[in-house]
Order: sequence, then C-alpha cells, then structure tokens
Amino acid sequence: MFKKKTVRDVDVRGKRVLVRVDFNVPLKDGEVTDDTRIQAALPTLRYLISHGARLILCSHLGRPKGEYDPLLSLRPVAVRLGTLLGKPVAFASDCIGDKASAAASELADGDVLLLENTRFHAGEKKNDPEFSRELASLAEIYVDDAFGSAHRAHASTEGVTKFLPAVGGFLMEKELKFLGDALADPEHPFIAILGGAKISDKIGVVERLLSLADRLLIGGGMANTFLASQGHAMAQSLVEAEALDQARYLMSKAGSKIMLPVDLVAAQAFESNAVHKVVGVDQVPEGWQALDIGPKTVEAFSQVISDARLVVWNGPMGVFEFEAFAVGTRAIAKAVAECNGTTIVGGGDSAAAVRQAGLTEAMTHVSTGGGASLEFLEGKTLPGVAALQDKDE
Repeated sequence: MFKKKTVRDVDVRGKRVLVRVDFNVPLKDGEVTDDTRIQAALPTLRYLISHGARLILCSHLGRPKGEYDPLLSLRPVAVRLGTLLGKPVAFASDCIGDKASAAASELADGDVLLLENTRFHAGEKKNDPEFSRELASLAEIYVDDAFGSAHRAHASTEGVTKFLPAVGGFLMEKELKFLGDALADPEHPFIAILGGAKISDKIGVVERLLSLADRLLIGGGMANTFLASQGHAMAQSLVEAEALDQARYLMSKAGSKIMLPVDLVAAQAFESNAVHKVVGVDQVPEGWQALDIGPKTVEAFSQVISDARLVVWNGPMGVFEFEAFAVGTRAIAKAVAECNGTTIVGGGDSAAAVRQAGLTEAMTHVSTGGGASLEFLEGKTLPGVAALQDKDE
C-alpha cells in the first residue's frame, strides 16, 4: 500500500512542476542506446502534460565529479524524450541559475523542459541546502518519479522537498507497491534469488529474506564467498575474505533455506574468450576462477523456482557481460519467466540480464532501481520516499 501523495492528489494545471526522473541511461556517440528508464517515466509525464502542467525535468547521468563533462550531458536524452513524447522538449544547459530560470519562465501549459545533469554541481550529492533551494525556486510543486535514486539523500531527491510540496509519480508508486505488497504478505512458496559480486553489501538483505522466504538461492560472485566459508577451495575466484565469518554465520542461521551452487563454470582468466570448463565446487583448478553457475546448479535452482508463488531476484548468476558466462543467468531468467507465480526482478544488472534474454515482458515487474530495491528489500527507509507528503488518513 503506497501511503504517499501522488500527482493525482495535487492540482497541477498552469503550475511549474519540477519532476525528478531517472534518466541515467547509457549513451554512445551522443545517442541513447537503451531508453528503458525514459520509457518508464512516460506515464507520469503524459499525465502531467494532459493536465496542463509546465514540466521541468531534472536527473543525474553517470558520475561527473561535480563539474561539467560534455560526455555526460543530458542533451541527447532531451532529443530521445521528444521523439517518445511526440513533442519538442526544451533543454537548459544548466540546472540552476539564469539559463535554467529563463527557460522555466518561458514554459506554457503542457510544455516540457529538461535541465542539464544535476551532478555537474557538487551541491547535488552533498544535498547542499543552497543548491536545493535554487533548484526548487524554478517550480511550485515537486514530483519524485526516480525510484532508482530514492535511496540517496541528494539535493534533487530529498533536499528540494524542504522548499516545495512533494508528491510521488506513477513509477515511484508502482515500484513501491509491487515490492511493498510482495514483502508485506508474500505468497508461498516464496523463493528469493541473490547474485552479483559481493556479499558484504547484501548481508542485511540476506538476513531479511531468510526471515520471509522459503528458500534463498545464491549465485554469482557472492556464492564464491559462501562456498569458501564452507571450506571449498576457490582458487583465484572472487572471494571476500573479510566476509567469510558473516557467510558462515548466515549459513548456520539459515539451515537448509540457503541453496548454494553444486557446480561452477571455471575459467583460466577473467576474459570473454578465456578457456573454461564445468567443475564441481571442490574442483576449481589452481589459478582458475569461477565465472558462472554450472548446469547441475541451473537444474536444481530451476526445479525450486518452478513451484514458486513469488520470486524476488536481485543480481546475476555470473559474469553475464561475457557471452560464455551468461548461460547460468539466462537459464535462471527463463526459469523465473516460466513459473506461475508473481515474479519481481530487482533493477541494475538483473534487469539488464532479463532484457538481454528478451524476457522483460514475461516478468510481473522489473524494477528500475538496483540499489534502491535492495535497500527496500532490506527494510531500510528510502530518503527520497520518506520526504514525500503523506496521504491524509
């Protein structure tokens, strides 16, 4: 249940509305190569346009060091957004200051303006009150539709709410509803799947999921650390030595709830064309490293997934960026897509892997936020959500 106000709860006609979107999209040669995140914002933007709002959009892109970087300009995003909306999108070459306020003041009802990358200013990540105030001064209402950035207390996600009435967009509402409902009253069997490189940033998530899920399937680099904690020699595989004790503790707490790989695809080097073979978890050759789960693990995991009424998946099963080591992740994506339960895929790499496998439409919900969905799964309060106005009870 989403207990925050949304765009439906405010009158936006004729008002300048600052919308925080997540347009952190990949660019190549000045063009957007994947517009999934832009598409995800369209329902909110179309609603605001049709209700006569004057839209001022802001977002970050990449990791500039608080200064202008032409390779991380949002200008190409304005072009793609205009194509998707079927109307011109104005672009301001700064997100605060004279250029931004001049562009904002020229807007008519239903017009759209995209501001330049908020992270070109150090004040964004520092959640600087002065920067927040300047950004907020462009508008009369604030809408946060950037779930992917909701776990960060930055100026454009949390700071501006000190100066403007703040409500959620449809994407924010949808994300929190799917994740919230799934965890508040999960259907069983509830199968959680965790992958990705590190266990250290997922300890809290593992603990929370152990209390909710019937089984927890672990793959990817983090499985190596769990396997090493159980005494398996992992050769050159990525293992977090400092997390071994935590892995042992979680295994002892979990009983049979945690399922680890029973075989692996090991490679001679961390390279896309490296010599590789399937090995047992005790047989990683000296100098080699595990880069994917093996076929027996795929079979075992798929068997468990097939009966699930709810699946929550966050993190790939191997180094899926390399074709040779994407097999396990794709097979698990297929198993999740084919099960009859509700299927929720955390954002980031898992969402990319599902997209790569052409299975996005087969999932109940694919989140746009990797880090945000992880923190939500862990039970943490997301600053960008907490800052929105509560619905009147």
